Amino acid sequence: MADEFDLEKARQQIGQESESWPYEVTTTSVRMYARAIGYSDRVFYDEEEAKRRGYRGLPVPPGYLGTPVFDPERSDPTFGFPRGQGPRLELPTKGLLDGGTQTEYSGDWICSGDKLEVTQKLADVTQRQGGLGNMVFVTNEAVYKRNGEVVARQRLTSIHY
Repeated sequence: MADEFDLEKARQQIGQESESWPYEVTTTSVRMYARAIGYSDRVFYDEEEAKRRGYRGLPVPPGYLGTPVFDPERSDPTFGFPRGQGPRLELPTKGLLDGGTQTEYSGDWICSGDKLEVTQKLADVTQRQGGLGNMVFVTNEAVYKRNGEVVARQRLTSIHY
Protein backbone atom coordinates (compact mmCIF):
# COMPACT_ATOMS: atom_id res chain seq x y z
CA MET A 1 0.00 0.00 0.00
CA ALA A 2 1.08 3.58 -0.62
CA ASP A 3 0.41 4.16 3.12
CA GLU A 4 3.89 2.74 3.82
CA PHE A 5 5.63 5.15 1.45
CA ASP A 6 8.29 7.49 2.94
CA LEU A 7 7.42 10.71 1.09
CA GLU A 8 10.13 12.82 2.74
CA LYS A 9 12.87 10.33 1.81
CA ALA A 10 11.63 10.34 -1.79
CA ARG A 11 11.44 14.15 -1.93
CA GLN A 12 15.15 14.37 -0.99
CA GLN A 13 15.91 13.01 -4.47
CA ILE A 14 14.10 15.80 -6.32
CA GLY A 15 16.42 17.55 -8.75
CA GLN A 16 19.11 14.86 -8.89
CA GLU A 17 20.02 14.61 -12.57
CA SER A 18 21.07 11.44 -14.35
CA GLU A 19 24.10 11.21 -16.60
CA SER A 20 23.28 11.97 -20.22
CA TRP A 21 22.22 9.16 -22.52
CA PRO A 22 22.34 9.17 -26.32
CA TYR A 23 19.12 9.13 -28.34
CA GLU A 24 18.91 8.90 -32.09
CA VAL A 25 16.25 9.91 -34.58
CA THR A 26 16.14 7.78 -37.71
CA THR A 27 13.96 7.98 -40.80
CA THR A 28 12.56 4.55 -39.95
CA SER A 29 11.65 5.53 -36.39
CA VAL A 30 9.96 8.75 -37.55
CA ARG A 31 7.94 6.87 -40.17
CA MET A 32 6.99 4.09 -37.74
CA TYR A 33 5.82 6.51 -35.06
CA ALA A 34 3.83 8.60 -37.52
CA ARG A 35 2.23 5.47 -38.95
CA ALA A 36 1.40 4.08 -35.47
CA ILE A 37 -0.25 7.35 -34.44
CA GLY A 38 -2.18 7.58 -37.69
CA TYR A 39 -0.52 10.63 -39.23
CA SER A 40 -0.89 10.70 -43.00
CA ASP A 41 0.93 13.97 -43.80
CA ARG A 42 3.67 13.15 -46.32
CA VAL A 43 6.13 15.37 -44.42
CA PHE A 44 6.64 12.47 -41.97
CA TYR A 45 7.36 9.93 -44.74
CA ASP A 46 8.97 11.67 -47.71
CA GLU A 47 12.35 13.34 -47.22
CA GLU A 48 12.00 15.47 -50.35
CA GLU A 49 8.65 16.78 -49.13
CA ALA A 50 10.16 17.52 -45.69
CA LYS A 51 13.03 19.47 -47.26
CA ARG A 52 10.63 21.31 -49.56
CA ARG A 53 8.85 22.49 -46.39
CA GLY A 54 12.10 23.69 -44.82
CA TYR A 55 13.11 20.77 -42.58
CA ARG A 56 16.62 19.24 -42.52
CA GLY A 57 15.12 15.74 -42.63
CA LEU A 58 11.87 14.06 -41.66
CA PRO A 59 10.47 16.10 -38.74
CA VAL A 60 9.52 14.14 -35.64
CA PRO A 61 5.77 13.88 -35.16
CA PRO A 62 4.46 15.59 -32.02
CA GLY A 63 5.16 13.38 -29.01
CA TYR A 64 8.13 11.52 -30.50
CA LEU A 65 11.61 12.51 -29.35
CA GLY A 66 13.81 9.72 -30.63
CA THR A 67 14.91 6.34 -29.34
CA PRO A 68 17.45 5.63 -26.61
CA VAL A 69 20.58 3.99 -28.00
CA PHE A 70 20.54 0.45 -26.62
CA ASP A 71 23.59 -0.87 -24.78
CA PRO A 72 23.10 -4.55 -23.82
CA GLU A 73 25.39 -4.15 -20.80
CA ARG A 74 23.77 -1.00 -19.40
CA SER A 75 20.24 -0.66 -20.79
CA ASP A 76 16.98 -1.80 -19.28
CA PRO A 77 15.86 -4.68 -21.52
CA THR A 78 12.27 -3.43 -21.70
CA PHE A 79 12.58 0.35 -22.04
CA GLY A 80 16.14 0.82 -23.35
CA PHE A 81 17.06 3.46 -20.78
CA PRO A 82 20.22 2.97 -18.72
CA ARG A 83 19.67 0.78 -15.65
CA GLY A 84 20.45 2.17 -12.24
CA GLN A 85 20.22 5.84 -13.17
CA GLY A 86 18.15 8.48 -11.51
CA PRO A 87 16.19 8.30 -8.29
CA ARG A 88 15.39 5.02 -6.63
CA LEU A 89 11.95 5.32 -5.13
CA GLU A 90 10.88 2.40 -3.00
CA LEU A 91 7.22 2.31 -3.91
CA PRO A 92 5.21 -0.29 -1.99
CA THR A 93 2.59 -0.38 -4.74
CA LYS A 94 1.68 -2.76 -7.54
CA GLY A 95 -0.63 -0.60 -9.65
CA LEU A 96 0.60 1.93 -12.16
CA LEU A 97 -1.27 4.47 -14.27
CA ASP A 98 -0.05 6.98 -16.83
CA GLY A 99 -0.68 10.43 -15.36
CA GLY A 100 0.10 12.28 -18.58
CA THR A 101 2.97 13.70 -20.57
CA GLN A 102 3.74 17.30 -21.44
CA THR A 103 6.27 18.14 -24.12
CA GLU A 104 7.72 21.59 -24.77
CA TYR A 105 9.80 22.12 -27.91
CA SER A 106 12.40 24.85 -28.42
CA GLY A 107 15.00 25.68 -31.04
CA ASP A 108 15.02 24.05 -34.47
CA TRP A 109 12.57 21.17 -34.84
CA ILE A 110 13.99 17.70 -34.21
CA CYS A 111 14.50 15.80 -37.47
CA SER A 112 15.74 12.45 -38.71
CA GLY A 113 19.50 12.27 -38.53
CA ASP A 114 19.61 14.16 -35.22
CA LYS A 115 21.62 12.76 -32.35
CA LEU A 116 20.38 13.90 -28.96
CA GLU A 117 21.67 13.70 -25.41
CA VAL A 118 19.02 13.22 -22.74
CA THR A 119 19.14 13.68 -18.97
CA GLN A 120 16.37 12.90 -16.53
CA LYS A 121 15.56 13.98 -13.03
CA LEU A 122 12.85 13.58 -10.46
CA ALA A 123 10.81 16.78 -10.61
CA ASP A 124 8.13 16.11 -7.98
CA VAL A 125 6.65 13.44 -5.71
CA THR A 126 3.31 13.86 -3.99
CA GLN A 127 0.97 11.58 -2.14
CA ARG A 128 -2.78 11.92 -1.85
CA GLN A 129 -5.98 10.06 -1.31
CA GLY A 130 -7.88 9.19 -4.47
CA GLY A 131 -10.48 6.88 -5.89
CA LEU A 132 -7.98 4.00 -5.81
CA GLY A 133 -6.95 4.70 -2.22
CA ASN A 134 -3.68 6.29 -1.18
CA MET A 135 -1.70 7.13 -4.34
CA VAL A 136 1.82 8.39 -5.10
CA PHE A 137 2.25 10.78 -8.05
CA VAL A 138 5.77 10.80 -9.49
CA THR A 139 6.79 13.44 -12.05
CA ASN A 140 10.04 13.06 -13.97
CA GLU A 141 11.51 15.63 -16.31
CA ALA A 142 13.69 14.78 -19.29
CA VAL A 143 15.78 17.39 -21.12
CA TYR A 144 16.72 16.72 -24.75
CA LYS A 145 19.76 18.50 -26.18
CA ARG A 146 21.27 18.60 -29.66
CA ASN A 147 24.85 19.86 -29.77
CA GLY A 148 24.42 21.28 -26.26
CA GLU A 149 21.24 23.24 -27.11
CA VAL A 150 17.96 22.30 -25.43
CA VAL A 151 15.47 21.23 -28.12
CA ALA A 152 12.76 19.74 -25.89
CA ARG A 153 11.67 19.20 -22.30
CA GLN A 154 9.28 16.47 -21.35
CA ARG A 155 7.44 16.00 -18.05
CA LEU A 156 6.02 12.55 -17.42
CA THR A 157 3.73 11.76 -14.50
CA SER A 158 3.05 8.26 -13.24
CA ILE A 159 0.47 7.33 -10.61
CA HIS A 160 1.36 4.48 -8.28
CA TYR A 161 -1.35 2.87 -6.15
